[in-house]
Amino acid sequence: MPLKYLADLPLAVRIAGSVHGLLFVCLVVMLMMATTRVPISKWLALAGMIAAVVPFGPFVFDRWLVRESRTR
Repeated sequence: MPLKYLADLPLAVRIAGSVHGLLFVCLVVMLMMATTRVPISKWLALAGMIAAVVPFGPFVFDRWLVRESRTR
């Protein structure tokens, strides 16, 4: 966004936005694949997808996963 408004480069937002969207889709696909290959529960995969949408959610989700893995 700063490149769009401060440097007048709307193409930078288009490129960064496309990469961001692609990475989000990859995350969702990987979480869905993990339900069968790791396996993780569908609820855990859903929580990961929701965390990806919430600001700073992935950091909270990652910390929660680390705690859960230590208890098992």
